[in-house]
Amino acid sequence: MKDLLKKLANAPGVSGFEKDVRNLIIEELTDYVDDIEVDNLGNLIIRKNGTSNSKKVMLAAHMDEVGLMVRYIDKKGFIKFSKIGGINDQTLLNQNIYVHTTTRKISGVIGSKPPHLMKEEERKKVVKHDDMFIDIGVSNKEEAEKIVNIGDPITIKQEFSQLQNNMFTGKSLDDRVGCCIIIEVMKRVESNATIYGVGTVQEEVGLKGARTSAFKINPDMAIALDVGISGDHPGIKEGEAPASAGKGPIIILTDASGDGIITHPKIKELLISTAESEKIPYQLAVTEGGTTDATAIHLTREGIPSGVLSPAVRYMHSPVEVVNLEDIENTVKLIVAALKIV
Repeated sequence: MKDLLKKLANAPGVSGFEKDVRNLIIEELTDYVDDIEVDNLGNLIIRKNGTSNSKKVMLAAHMDEVGLMVRYIDKKGFIKFSKIGGINDQTLLNQNIYVHTTTRKISGVIGSKPPHLMKEEERKKVVKHDDMFIDIGVSNKEEAEKIVNIGDPITIKQEFSQLQNNMFTGKSLDDRVGCCIIIEVMKRVESNATIYGVGTVQEEVGLKGARTSAFKINPDMAIALDVGISGDHPGIKEGEAPASAGKGPIIILTDASGDGIITHPKIKELLISTAESEKIPYQLAVTEGGTTDATAIHLTREGIPSGVLSPAVRYMHSPVEVVNLEDIENTVKLIVAALKIV
């Protein structure tokens, strides 16, 4: 699973440009499932037929990651960029990046005004992304335009790697962790119900792929497999995010203070009772910020009972997200066990 997560995390997949991630999932699952389809929006819909009943269960993980996009090239060839998805400007300054063209990836760096030339009040302020630029080493606009184009997606250059104690770090663990879980579940699951594993597109910019894929599948129930906030590090008060990495998957009861998902009672009961009967560690969370594909799914058609299951991840929406691999394995075990009884 470590090698699988590494491939997924290192793949580029800014919202709207999820092709590389989608192809990896297809490659992993072709020999394990009954049908694989890519819909009009780019969602990957994978079906594994059930053994007896006609129930349909949808598992959703988004393939996209937050990133950047080329917005403007100045006369000296420096690139101005827009943010795609929710990124804190502080995480961007002086990063190595890749600009992904249609044929290759171009290395660059995010630069800004050096502190030597800043006034005292400037040094105390966060540098905004509008004041940053990308340097790809060219001399002028014409040279740059031969290499990159307006609208090219940009990712932070950050390789997946192992820390201590079964902890791993990389970019885009939100939500390549969920993609990894879907792959493992689809390989292992045996269920009376037909299981749909869906890699959704454009979650980070409006839960878009979840809306269209849920409408198409019209499942009887759905579980979004995303990542949850791990509050076990400095800078977060215990009451703000009580979940911790390494203590089992988080069963989300409510997110976005109820503006997102309020987990359906039967999904809550299924996940909790399965975890307890299988002796799988789990955590419960009521969160005030952020939401997942389940928010779009549960409001589709006449309404779809939905919930969220999430390994805890530190430093979300940064290039150095951190996850405990055992939490991923326990999430897979919990989903596989739950799907045996639906």
